[in-house]
Amino acid sequence: MLKIEDIKVHLDAEAGLVRAIDGMRLTLSRGETFALVGESGCGKSMTALALMRLLPENGRIAGGRLDLDGQDLFDLSEARMRAVRGGRIGMIFQEPGTSLNPVMKVGDQIVEAIEAHTALRGAAARAKAVDWLRRVGIPEPERRIDDYPFRMSGGQKQRVMIAMTLAAEPDYLIADEPTTALDVTIQAQILDLLKDLQRERGLGLLLITHDLGVVSGMAHQVALMYAGQIVEVAPAQDFFAAPRHPYARLLLKALPDADRRGEPLAAIPGTVPPLWQDFDGCRFAPRCDRVMVHCGSTCPSLAAVPDRPAGHEVRCLIYTDPREALPRAVAQSASVAVSPAGPLDGALAGAPAAGDVARPLLLDVKDLKVRYPLSRGWLGGGKKWFDAVGGVSWSIESGRTLALVGESGCGKTTTGKAIVQLLRRVATIEGQAWLHPAVDASGAGSVARGAGQGAAPQDLFALDGEALRDARRQVQIIFQDPFASLNPRLRVQQVLEEGLLALRPELDAGARQALLHGLVDQVGLRRDALGRFPHEFSGGQRQRIAIARALAVEPRLIVCDEPTSALDVSVQAQILNLLRELQRERGLSFLFITHNIGVVEYIADQVAVMQAGRIVEAGTCDQVLGGPTQAYTRTLLAAVPRVQHRSAA
Repeated sequence: MLKIEDIKVHLDAEAGLVRAIDGMRLTLSRGETFALVGESGCGKSMTALALMRLLPENGRIAGGRLDLDGQDLFDLSEARMRAVRGGRIGMIFQEPGTSLNPVMKVGDQIVEAIEAHTALRGAAARAKAVDWLRRVGIPEPERRIDDYPFRMSGGQKQRVMIAMTLAAEPDYLIADEPTTALDVTIQAQILDLLKDLQRERGLGLLLITHDLGVVSGMAHQVALMYAGQIVEVAPAQDFFAAPRHPYARLLLKALPDADRRGEPLAAIPGTVPPLWQDFDGCRFAPRCDRVMVHCGSTCPSLAAVPDRPAGHEVRCLIYTDPREALPRAVAQSASVAVSPAGPLDGALAGAPAAGDVARPLLLDVKDLKVRYPLSRGWLGGGKKWFDAVGGVSWSIESGRTLALVGESGCGKTTTGKAIVQLLRRVATIEGQAWLHPAVDASGAGSVARGAGQGAAPQDLFALDGEALRDARRQVQIIFQDPFASLNPRLRVQQVLEEGLLALRPELDAGARQALLHGLVDQVGLRRDALGRFPHEFSGGQRQRIAIARALAVEPRLIVCDEPTSALDVSVQAQILNLLRELQRERGLSFLFITHNIGVVEYIADQVAVMQAGRIVEAGTCDQVLGGPTQAYTRTLLAAVPRVQHRSAA
């Protein structure tokens, strides 16, 4: 067993002492999957780093014991810990783009791990690396083993990370969001692989994820974490059928699906509190919809629930100290609202359902082709090309959402980048992308601020100079990897101001500051985030910064490349509610690139399914997801993980 006994992790920060983990105890057995879930900033990833003894320089273990088969790993020297790290306990990191060495071929990195922790060397190690690339779903592994990370998509880099970790054959595996960047078919393949390894080798898996569908299908035990503490732990089936902590109930209500289409998701208001402050009571109380009088002054302990099976424990006064409920008037005077549906309730209530009103055309793409040069033959002849997108056509109306779905590497992201004019210097683009002018309420053509000159549609691929700059304001993008897309040397305020300075020069410093305050409020960040650097945030928080940057210049169309893949369930609900509200108020349109079918069911008006650079099926959301005609589409839908036995509470 791997036993976590009352671990405490402290970080030294400018704001004070951060208690990132405040007394955690868990037991992971061989052959068992233990899922650790919760919002970004709760301490999940810090838990993983603590178990691997990979804390940042300002972090330290302040107490507790990590017992591996009777040996306290916190007492080992760094030299002895290296044999454990990777050999006995492997880890799949959250962001493969920053975890892989950019100047080493992926095969060399996998071979390095194999030779460090097994007896294989040379050709035998390389053959094993090829085999693992094949097992995790990398096409043509004999060729791709010599690729560099930048030549792979986000999902493919994640698969390389998984192959590198599993190739060393550890006894325990810590997987920090291992399937976040993967499409549903590869995700299903990876999860099946992990299950097979558990049966074959008794692999113990600590699964850190925000995908409750994956947790439902994989986990034996679930621990819910909030603000550095475990607030509920239970057998997986019991957790989903009868969650007891108010936080757990709200998380399950926040899951998007077709049943909640047209209504706001139950986004939990507010954010996780800063962990440098002292807590006098329950840490979830300011956001709880069942807060009681004594929740603000009494710290609850993790205790067994009387009416539940053994092993179900909850940190909540409802079960250990039930008292008179706090009056609603007092609850609403807290720093954030306690409504479980979040701040967008009133705005979205009664919003017209998608499809009720005909909308003017915004973007019409005709026969888009994108080709990348691969190599040039001898004496400069015989140039070879890779057709990433092989002639696709689609359109988006004003105020609508088109979801582009398909497996990793099928051309979804390439399509989005081509529309935003990010591939001009690296690829050959053919076809047209007609951007239509804004239309006012009367239906007459009008020139919106930054919409270019005249009322005639403009081909994005033919624009240059000032016309291209104006078009960039109208069409923005949210990238898949928020860490790679944010300049690490700039503070968040500078990151958000870059677009404003370039595309909205009419705003003075005061107007920009007011706009930035509104943006961070909208995406669920505290205003002090403006003075911090990207590396000081969790993955989900960085994605919120990227979303705020795209919204800053008030575009008409946003290409959303997996915008919620790095977000936990509650923040995902906040963002989806926010996008719906922006769409309702501003007529904003989205090209939504995603592998999360639940999100597609909830937000999309139209769906296009891509395979190998072509669209194989397209139609309304109900047509494609409710009655798919193509075998490929049916395969995608069959691989979608669903939460089983969800509580109706």
